[in-house]
Amino acid sequence: MQRVRAWLGRALRSSGHERNTLLMIGKSTLAATLAWWIAHDLMGATSPAFAPFSAVLIMNATVYRSVWQALRYTLAVATGVAVQAGLGFLIGPELFVFPLVAVIALAIGQWPALGEQRSQVATAAFFAFSTYSLASASGDQAVQLAQIVLLVVIGCGLGLAVNLCIAPPLRYRSAEQGIQVLGGEVEALLDDMAEGLRDGDVTSERTQGWMAAGERAQRSVGQARAGLNTAEDSLPLNPRRLLPAHRGYLTFTRYRQVIVSMERAVYQLASLNRSLNQWQETENTYSYAPFLTSYADFLLSLRDAAEVLSELDSDTLTDQAKEACQLAKRAQDRLQDVLSAAQEGGLPLADRTRPYGVLVVEATRLMEEFQNTCDALQTTADS
Repeated sequence: MQRVRAWLGRALRSSGHERNTLLMIGKSTLAATLAWWIAHDLMGATSPAFAPFSAVLIMNATVYRSVWQALRYTLAVATGVAVQAGLGFLIGPELFVFPLVAVIALAIGQWPALGEQRSQVATAAFFAFSTYSLASASGDQAVQLAQIVLLVVIGCGLGLAVNLCIAPPLRYRSAEQGIQVLGGEVEALLDDMAEGLRDGDVTSERTQGWMAAGERAQRSVGQARAGLNTAEDSLPLNPRRLLPAHRGYLTFTRYRQVIVSMERAVYQLASLNRSLNQWQETENTYSYAPFLTSYADFLLSLRDAAEVLSELDSDTLTDQAKEACQLAKRAQDRLQDVLSAAQEGGLPLADRTRPYGVLVVEATRLMEEFQNTCDALQTTADS
């Protein structure tokens, strides 16, 4: 019960997942109730549940996606009903007709254009077969089948109207939230790697842990892209985008550039960790401690830049972009320290059997991607 109260408290205090969930539940309930009232009380429909079911089914996080879902769902249902109507009126409601209906509907359901609603072709055909079989006369059968499509249209129309008129979702914050999560994952990984390198702890167990953290960061890249797509989809057909308070959030080019650069940075971190995983624990030939210390300082400077991403906020983007560029400049200096330590220690950078050369190359590439990220933030902040 305490968790429920805490969840409700977060929903009431600030916008976010909890409030969005409550809003979606409320709008779905309203649309379903209106659809049931029209279908059951006003129309006296034989299968009134089609209307509220349709209203809830097409309710989506964005108006744009709701429209697409409504169109695809209506097309899928109309197709399924048409399959049954064609076979029913030609042959009749005999048992051997059902497998024909099923085969044709399931085959049409493979049509990619229907998207997530492909399975609804067969579902509608089965319901239509049941309705057709129970109707007493051919005239009633035609009316009942047409009524199914009408109820779907009513439900979808009400769902779209409610979603559009009551706080139409404008999810531009989901783009920066995805980057925040990604930045947090990279920040934690870099911090742990810096600690391990400073302590000379590059055991197989430690590096495998870094590799696992890198995989989590890679998954966060996918989540960030999904958040970006949701943000972009929330703009079309949404009247709230015309309000002055939202006009500064109508483009997400900056976030796409940041995600692309950070995706490459995560890839470089994965390559770096694979190299560290091959470290020889009995490496006694060279004095590599100063090199690892410099490398740890370099990773810490990148960690600070990733921390800025983990707190990304469009309202303070100008200041954050300036801070990120300053941190990138500091990281460039730390990278030079890494190169100097490698040279002063006489490390065999050209020896492919040793990890030093690979580590230097990966550090250089990693720095490039972080610099690209900071440049993207600075460019969009200036514009």
